[in-house]
Amino acid sequence: MTAEAFAGCVLAGYALVLAALVVWSAIRCPEGWQCWLLYVIANLYGRLCFQWRANRRCPFLNESPAILIANHRSPVDPLLIWIGVTNRRPLEFLTAQEYFGIPGVQFIFEAMRAIPVARDGKDTGPTRTALRRLQAGRLLGVFPEGGINTGPGLLPGNTGVAWLALQSKAPVYPVFIHNAPQGKSMVSALFAFTRVRVTYGDPIDLSQYYGRRNSPELLQEVTDLVMSQLAALGGLETLSAPAIRLSTAG
Repeated sequence: MTAEAFAGCVLAGYALVLAALVVWSAIRCPEGWQCWLLYVIANLYGRLCFQWRANRRCPFLNESPAILIANHRSPVDPLLIWIGVTNRRPLEFLTAQEYFGIPGVQFIFEAMRAIPVARDGKDTGPTRTALRRLQAGRLLGVFPEGGINTGPGLLPGNTGVAWLALQSKAPVYPVFIHNAPQGKSMVSALFAFTRVRVTYGDPIDLSQYYGRRNSPELLQEVTDLVMSQLAALGGLETLSAPAIRLSTAG
């Protein structure tokens, strides 16, 4: 055997071992191979194309359960937050229903176990589903602005996040995404290359509100508190424009 042939055999052997390790890691992922594959793709793409950086290690890696609230300026925001979740636990975001069923995008929602939500906020089902996920110890992601915000600052928060936090007593972590890629769709946003910075905040203490009777005033007070913490994390102020609300009736 020539030296060139021997070197080729060695390289082929290394490639087979590497491929076997990749398959083994995907099969062993407790959240499923789809979640493992999506996480690898999101990490490689986000760090290379968006030069993704975070202020620190993700603080809610081992929380069970937890609610993550974030500003929302891009269709790919969930993936930008998830890049820092190094244990690959899916962030189960409440997501606008009209995005479901799109080829390619549907794979992402299934791997992330996203919860479809109608924008009119009349259906209480998604909110109840989100509460059950929290009671099962999952990581729930919420964009309390109610939709993608293309203006300055933050929109007023959706009181559904307060209801979920008080019902579940799960810690609420603010996450602020700086310079998220803009686009009319998830696909176009993926090619709007920017320098993304993610700031993970400390959990917001809501213990003083536990045990109190739910009322519109209480939910609004808690919502204003978490939104002010999110705004402070990003150095922004909230706006007074109306926001879409999740229904918590029933």
